[in-house]
Amino acid sequence: MLHVVQSVMLVVILLLPSFSGSAYAASSRLKEILDRGVLRVGTTGDWNPMTIRDPATNFYKGFDIDITTELAKDLGVTVEYVATDWKSLVKGVVTNKYDMTGSASLNMSRAKIAGYSQPYFNLAFVPLIQKLNFKRYRKWSDFNSSSVVISSTKGTLQESLVKEFFPKARHVVVQSPVRDYQQLLANKATAIVTSNIEAAKLTNRFPQLTVARVEGMRRPTPIAMLLPRDDQVWINYINSWIELKKAQGFFDRIAEKWGLVRLDI
Repeated sequence: MLHVVQSVMLVVILLLPSFSGSAYAASSRLKEILDRGVLRVGTTGDWNPMTIRDPATNFYKGFDIDITTELAKDLGVTVEYVATDWKSLVKGVVTNKYDMTGSASLNMSRAKIAGYSQPYFNLAFVPLIQKLNFKRYRKWSDFNSSSVVISSTKGTLQESLVKEFFPKARHVVVQSPVRDYQQLLANKATAIVTSNIEAAKLTNRFPQLTVARVEGMRRPTPIAMLLPRDDQVWINYINSWIELKKAQGFFDRIAEKWGLVRLDI
């Protein structure tokens, strides 16, 4: 009798790791992606040079697009870009509309709801203004006035930053597909706050805009991919991939291609 009990217990012990392991794998987004043969990436298409959508062709290009295309290639699947906007970016990950996002600024409000990969690039924030106001605004504090209108796009980190930086200013929050810089171009805003990488592209595209000559950039922030918070298998895979690509210089090469200046923080 003892021999039978011991045999049964041995079988149970041997089966437990296999069963729990396969159950864990079955619940992972990684397995779903491999079975599906498609990696779904949520992207806004309105953050130059990270993600740019051509409305005529629905074709995406940019730093994020190169990164996620390479990820899909290494996974052995195709990539599908799912259009989203900033206010819905996190929700799309949580509701399984897509498997991950392209680059998103690290902030703790998002981290309460979704997971993040490890960071792979850093940015900081600057005020962008019309050139004709260049001599008027020389300090960050110059924008903290009731006579100043600051625009931001709903759902972006900038929406909260401008309220923190300039509590006395008038805040105008626009909804995608309208962008904050369009308010600035239309003289409906005095300034916007944007990343140093987008500011470089906007001032090149619109010569009437310039970065205000203030006392340095603010709020250095890492960027990373948003992922399902509770899927550690998928998060571990992405983090391992990022670590490998960092070591191989992949992120540096793509950053150089898109004219991104690395900010060490």
